[in-house]
Parts: sequence; C-alpha cells; structure tokens
Amino acid sequence: MPKEFRIAIFASGSGTNAEEIMKHFSHHPRVEVVMLLSNSPEAYALKRAEKFNIPTAVFTRKDYKESQVVLEWLQQKQVTHVVLAGFLWLVPAYLTDAFPDRIINIHPSLLPKFGGKGMYGMKVHEAVKEQGEIATGITIHLVNEHYDEGRVIFQASCPVGPQDTPETIAQQVHRLEYAHYPRVIEEWVLGSA
Repeated sequence: MPKEFRIAIFASGSGTNAEEIMKHFSHHPRVEVVMLLSNSPEAYALKRAEKFNIPTAVFTRKDYKESQVVLEWLQQKQVTHVVLAGFLWLVPAYLTDAFPDRIINIHPSLLPKFGGKGMYGMKVHEAVKEQGEIATGITIHLVNEHYDEGRVIFQASCPVGPQDTPETIAQQVHRLEYAHYPRVIEEWVLGSA
C-alpha cells in the first residue's frame, strides 16, 4: 500500500545528500522516497538510488524545459513532495505551480549570502574564504522560480577560521547537511499534512 507521503529526489551529481535522505526514509512508517531523477546520465546519485531499489529517471534539458514529461513521471509515482539534493537547474514554473510549497532545497551557505545562479558546491566555499567570512553553514529553503530565493525554513552555521581552506569549509558544511537535511525534510513533510 502506498505510504501517505511520497518523495521524489532531484540530483545532478554524486548524490551524497540523496543517499542520506534515502537512508533516513528507508523504513519510515509514513514517508517513502519513490523516485530519483537526474539531468545527468553520469550522476553517481543514480547508482546510490539503485542500492535502495529506488527507481530512477534521466531527463534532458528539452524534456525539462519544453515538455511536461517530468511532471508526468511525478504524477505517475503519486509524488507529494520534491526534494532537491545537489540539483543545479532552475525549477520551472510548471513544477512550482504543481507543487506549491512542496519543493525543498539545501544551499551550502547562510543565504542570502553566496546564493544565486552559479553559486554551488566549491564555488560557494571559495567565495566564503575569499570574503574572509567568520561563519558559514547551510540554508534549507522552499523553492520558487528564482535561484535561492524561497522562504527559509532552517539554517545551521559553523565557524570559519583563518586556517580553513575551501576544502575544510566544505567538509564542515557537508557534516551539517547530513546531520540536518533528512530530519528537516521529515518535519516539513509531516508538517504539511
């Protein structure tokens, strides 16, 4: 019997956050991950989904921008919530309209700092170091049709010291992501009932 809440994960890369999310919900009584979608056939996130027996789908830019195929896949799986986990494309209006306040994303900085188009992954951590920030962290936010502008629902921070490099900053931020994103997703999903 389908569970009450059904999540689709969108990922573009290695999928470490996606794996933490799949692990978190693997035996959840009310929430299940029913699909992982990617815009890259080489994304390691697809392999991670296979470990959990979660169906995957890959789409092209044309599929995503010029057709409703992605929405049709989500509807076929009766998806109730969409989770972005390292997904780099802007979400089009047809998806934000179909899932109002039901799409969530994580960003590796304390928004509004270091957000927007082109700010992802190591680019964010390099900018944090370059600007001499004394703290950074994660922002979990709802998604609208603009990069990193949806309503913030959670932030966590970590210090940045003079000895930190973009790589050590990334490690600290990853720890925050793994510690908080699955739990915040669960609270968000269950709170939307």
